[in-house]
Amino acid sequence: MKILVLGSGAREHAIILALRSEETEHEIFAAPGNAGIGQDAQLVALDVNDPAAVTVFANENNIDLVVIGPEAPLVAGVADAVREHGIPVFGPGRAAAQLEGSKAFAKRVMDAAGVPTGRAKRAASRAEVEAAFDELGAPHVVKADGLAAGKGVIVTSDRAAALAHADEYLPSGPVLIEEFLAGPEVSLFFLSDGDHVLPLSPAQDYKRLLDGDEGPNTGGMGAYSPLPWLDGRFGSEREFVELVTRDVAEPVIRQLDAEGTPFIGLLYAGLILTDDGVKVIEFNARFGDPETQVVLPRLVDPLSELLLAAASGHLEDLPLPAFANDVAVTVVLASEGYPAAPVTGRALSGLREAEAVAGVHLAHAATAETDGGLVATGGRVLNVVGVGTTFAEARERVYRALGEIRLDGGQHRTDIAARVAEGL
Repeated sequence: MKILVLGSGAREHAIILALRSEETEHEIFAAPGNAGIGQDAQLVALDVNDPAAVTVFANENNIDLVVIGPEAPLVAGVADAVREHGIPVFGPGRAAAQLEGSKAFAKRVMDAAGVPTGRAKRAASRAEVEAAFDELGAPHVVKADGLAAGKGVIVTSDRAAALAHADEYLPSGPVLIEEFLAGPEVSLFFLSDGDHVLPLSPAQDYKRLLDGDEGPNTGGMGAYSPLPWLDGRFGSEREFVELVTRDVAEPVIRQLDAEGTPFIGLLYAGLILTDDGVKVIEFNARFGDPETQVVLPRLVDPLSELLLAAASGHLEDLPLPAFANDVAVTVVLASEGYPAAPVTGRALSGLREAEAVAGVHLAHAATAETDGGLVATGGRVLNVVGVGTTFAEARERVYRALGEIRLDGGQHRTDIAARVAEGL
């Protein structure tokens, strides 16, 4: 197939690497991509948030499948425009993408579908925020209603800090104040064709910047898959996935379809395992980052077939996706100052040596090629991904590879998947 992947991050690089690993060779285009993606796909200078520009390129180049990576093009309606021209698109239309684009929309859909989630109050002023704090109690959970690149959420017992976070986003519109839910978090992806869903394997990510889950919230500093500790609580990963499919994914997809906004693409369920059962923290309308980097390397079935079946409305023809017994761990290398004020433009080296480590590959997030070599262009620079037969082996490979990479001021967590590797 001729496939166009929209996006420029490690998530998109992971998708392209999965497509590249298939026995069938595809012609892959990426817009706008990055230096690493450019080694695995043909880069295209295209405004991915412009529905008309993407549609023209897809038509003129006889693209068979468009895969939309980031959330911004979805909310901008790129999928709608391309789909109207008869080109299969993996990604929901603008209306269904509000499941991620608006936290309030997602809460309404969950309520209508009977999906378990925490209580929430929509607040449009400082006074309403304070009233919601009083009603829901501490710790305080404040979420920007719209897109915030993974950094619009604060969870804190410090009322002043929570108020300051609300004040930062209130000028742009209402915020959501939610009750605090306690328990381990799990990310679970579902492919959807608007009527049916197929689950992938669960993953766990690490949002905090520093070891021990300290420091500010980020877009994600690492992840691992699968989650063997689910067995003790649910009997097996399969039983957990079946429960979430039945109680979360299928009701939401049915609700959106009933409202005339079918969800075609990747439904990301951010879950928390509370003492009262599994509850939804949030939905995303696309592959999660960095979880994609550890889920797709374990996928046995051709990703292109799954994406095309979802985009074409034929998921019911496919069996449940199969995953290897291998485990995968990824650690993010970030720039100095991330997430508040990342320092960019610094040289990157040692990548060839890192990729020479057995079982390791790199997913580039924010890199560019210059006359002087490779440089970092953003906060999260790249993902080091290690695959092994055990978590201890995968972790050892990842951190050995990280030791080969040089980025002045670069930072990464040292405890990704440490507890699961120790059997905790």
